Amino acid sequence: MKEIFPTTRFQRCWVHKTANVLNKPTKSLQTLAKKRIHDICIAPTKEEAEEAFDFFLKSYGAKYHKVTECLKKGRENLLTFYDFPAEYWRHLRTTNPIDSTYATVKLRTAKTWGCLSRETGLSMVYQLCRAAERKWQRLHEPKRLADVVKGVKFVNGEVLEKKAA
Repeated sequence: MKEIFPTTRFQRCWVHKTANVLNKPTKSLQTLAKKRIHDICIAPTKEEAEEAFDFFLKSYGAKYHKVTECLKKGRENLLTFYDFPAEYWRHLRTTNPIDSTYATVKLRTAKTWGCLSRETGLSMVYQLCRAAERKWQRLHEPKRLADVVKGVKFVNGEVLEKKAA
């Protein structure tokens, strides 16, 4: 991806990161750790998210090194969504829609493995994706997408105002 689209910014999935982090500690710690991780990803500003992130690392760093190392990995990519319109944050925080579609395709193609030519296999995958598309959630505030494409800068979900000279 970086080779083809070098200016593309990456957003890590909070759902998957949370699951990966919660695999590390004991069961008794998981509930509180999940709440602390949730506090990071739903913070209203990037600064508050950074504070919550640092608090998590400080709170669990001494005793639960593996937990904090897992969360620290990809820190910048976890907070990329703050540089996009706030209306899109719910779409950017998770890759579950992609995973859900992929799971449907994988399940069906695994059942019919070896029974298809390349062309019929591609046709089936295409049709499965089209069927899954009907259940996708529409983009909130699609008119803001034009600003993103134009390269308008956002800070904490709001358009960065240009200062008057």
